[in-house]
Amino acid sequence: MPDSRPTADGSFQPIFQGEGHVPGDGRAGWFAATALVAAVGLALELVLSATAGGGRFTTPAGRIVNTLCYFTIQSNIIVAVTSLLLALRPGRSGAPFRALRLDGVLAIVVTGVVYHLVLAGLSDLQGARAVGSFLLHTASPVLCVAGWLLFGPRGAVTARVVALSLVWPLAWVALTLARGPFVGFYPYPFVDVAGLGYPRVLANTALVAAFFLVLAGLAALFDRWRARREVPVSAESKSPALRGGPDR
Repeated sequence: MPDSRPTADGSFQPIFQGEGHVPGDGRAGWFAATALVAAVGLALELVLSATAGGGRFTTPAGRIVNTLCYFTIQSNIIVAVTSLLLALRPGRSGAPFRALRLDGVLAIVVTGVVYHLVLAGLSDLQGARAVGSFLLHTASPVLCVAGWLLFGPRGAVTARVVALSLVWPLAWVALTLARGPFVGFYPYPFVDVAGLGYPRVLANTALVAAFFLVLAGLAALFDRWRARREVPVSAESKSPALRGGPDR
């Protein structure tokens, strides 16, 4: 069964693969650019981590694994993968993909907001690290969110998709808190159990989770509003009125 989108009368209209996509409308290029920016930022960050000296993790492999545990890195991986898949096929659908796409959009907003409001002033990055940070914390969030607002896909944020999208961030929190005591490291100050204690850390993560849920609710409202306003290309092409006369 195809997915569906809400219509003006409250019923639901089927959405088929590629429906609503106008060749040459720029969405494939936008998604490709978003994937490229996120991928370059990720590659730069991983190379810098692998070649950095000192620190708690003494081997390149250990430093790379630790870098991959950052929420910023994982959210950008999701953005890069989902954007690339949309660049290859803008009409891509299916509940698992839609949940992953929503994860990418919401998580990259959290990444950008938390970094610029809380973390940016904690370090003075220079050179390549400053470039990598800009790509991951600023350019990627702006491109990803703008691409979602402009191009969607639409009709994709349902209650089931929102529920599925919670799996990854909850798993990240659980893994971070479980891993921290064994390696003696927490990726962000607000989840540092050793320094803050569990009550404060759980309160901090609850605030971020609430922000995530608010974003999900806003995304669902915007998605439904846009889906009601958009007329699928296939419907336009089949409408006698839009073709300028009755069927013959």
